Amino acid sequence: MSLAERTNRVLAEARYLSLSTVSGGGEPWTAVLQYAWLPRPLRFLFGSATQSRHSRHVAVRPSVSGSLYVTGDGALTEVDGAQFTGTCRELDPVEVRAHHATFYDALLPDEESRAEYTLPVEALLPPADHRVYQITVDRLWLIDTSTWIEDRIDRRVEVSPP
Repeated sequence: MSLAERTNRVLAEARYLSLSTVSGGGEPWTAVLQYAWLPRPLRFLFGSATQSRHSRHVAVRPSVSGSLYVTGDGALTEVDGAQFTGTCRELDPVEVRAHHATFYDALLPDEESRAEYTLPVEALLPPADHRVYQITVDRLWLIDTSTWIEDRIDRRVEVSPP
């Protein structure tokens, strides 16, 4: 499988990402979040409470990193993942309205669950307690499976984001 195919597989199949942030005082934090992704440029959307630790961190230090992974059927050769760096920010009201359906379609693919759990746009805009955030990915790496097979050393290979 090519690097581009692997990238697309990870983006299509991973359900959660880990988001790493740092506070203004230098304290690190990682949160596991459901997300939707958008191409060209690669962006991840996630929803969060404005007072969550990672939301507060992003407000003062928007540089973030993270990872996502898939396990396939559980066999070692089916495991794959990506790591990224990027810039995170809160979406503005126009962007929330534009991405609302795409966001919830990805988070809640089951129509019944989507009908039950989708927040209305107004619940994601100021002064509400929830927001939608966007990570614009600037760098993306995959596990370098070709060299691992040869020497069992865990490396990464940088790829172009879709």
